Amino acid sequence: MKTDRRNFIKVAGLTGTGLIATGMKGINTIQSRRKQDPFAQTKKISEQEHKQLFNMCGYSAPRLETVRAGFIGLGNRGPVNVDAMAYVEGVEVKALCDKRMVRVENSQKILAKHGLPPAIAYGGSEDAWTELCKNPDIDLISIAVPRGPLHARMAVCAMENGKHVAVEAPAASTLEEAWKLVETSERTRKHCMMLENCCYDFFELLTLNMVRQGFFGELIHADAGYLHHQNNFVIPEGGDMWRVRESQHRNCNLYPSHGIGPVCQAMNINRGDRLALMTSMSSDDFMMGRMASELAKKDSFYKEFDTNSYRGNMNTSIIRTQNGKTIMLQYDITSPRVYSRIHTVSGTKGIYQKYPLPGRISQGKDEWFNEQDMEKLSKEYTPEIVKRMGDLAKEIGGHGGMDFLMNWRLIDCLRNGIPVEQDVYDAAAWSSIVPLSEWSVANGSNSIRVPDFTCGSYKTNTPLDITMSKGGNTGVRPIQ
Repeated sequence: MKTDRRNFIKVAGLTGTGLIATGMKGINTIQSRRKQDPFAQTKKISEQEHKQLFNMCGYSAPRLETVRAGFIGLGNRGPVNVDAMAYVEGVEVKALCDKRMVRVENSQKILAKHGLPPAIAYGGSEDAWTELCKNPDIDLISIAVPRGPLHARMAVCAMENGKHVAVEAPAASTLEEAWKLVETSERTRKHCMMLENCCYDFFELLTLNMVRQGFFGELIHADAGYLHHQNNFVIPEGGDMWRVRESQHRNCNLYPSHGIGPVCQAMNINRGDRLALMTSMSSDDFMMGRMASELAKKDSFYKEFDTNSYRGNMNTSIIRTQNGKTIMLQYDITSPRVYSRIHTVSGTKGIYQKYPLPGRISQGKDEWFNEQDMEKLSKEYTPEIVKRMGDLAKEIGGHGGMDFLMNWRLIDCLRNGIPVEQDVYDAAAWSSIVPLSEWSVANGSNSIRVPDFTCGSYKTNTPLDITMSKGGNTGVRPIQ
């Protein structure tokens, strides 16, 4: 019995050692996997504390009598911004840059159409834009390259070289990039504005003015989004399939700012309140993988896209603000549905909604104002920026005029030395939804903290009046 007991204990001990060793190996494997987790860094950064170097909210940079502008990326959005800027008084288009020189040449034709001299041409290589950023004769750089890490990288380089920045959405694709934009803008005291044109939609401006005057009471909740059926497999000029590649590798809300931008401005996000907590969920992919497979059977070009790795077709995120308000944000660019930015905002006294069109408003009852009442509201609450520039913006065009209005107002702010209406904290917060939603989807739709990019200054920052209480004296060149 004693011998058996000793043998049992010995064997048990050896077995226990083996179990411990196996357990340690398992723990090490788990830790190794955690280290390899591509989303772990997002969670870590979302919980880190930062210190503000300088508050860019409400910052008035020294006024510029003439704004000397350079443009990087001239494929799609770039020429639109070049054309808009060419109309604005007090702008010199100094430089144009694209890796494809034919695009530079096409934008030179836009300047010629306006009777303006040709700009300095940069291009022909992947990093030609770095030379443009170093040009000392440029005050503002407008960036419109495909979405991805180049947005933040170019914006940081521009600010480091003493330029203000206007960058297409999203301004950052990771939290690291978002914080880098904030820190660089604060250190250099150069504006970094994300070119979110939907903030200059006429209905959004009308209702924002009504919000400012208390028409809807205290805001409670908003529905927002970007639902835009697109055939992402159409081969663009140059064969750059960045939209498809993006959808292959990132399961999240890839384009949040069209929906979230106007809502954040109405809710005074970063100026009295902030985005605090988010959870996100994606459907499976029911379309893109199948489309790629069918196309690959007919054209070998699509074989590399014939995979099962596509993100879900619909992403839905729920956001709670620090002051207890909520936002539902959706993204879908693949399923066949009527275009919508959703855009519904409800308050303690009323509600407004743009989609389905036309925009509708209700106050204190469960029915919408009729057409005559809407005309009265429009006459009473149309903001100064639309009264002064609205008709001209519609004539010039660009998404119904909001592209021009956005570019014009940016120049008006720089020439009058007044704060830009979308600052670097807005760019960072709105763009952060991309990596934060990606983390949440990948982690069972768990909630994740939204970083406070203002480092607490949101508590005392005052709302900017996008409806134009200052400036507005910048004119336009004759329409050709």
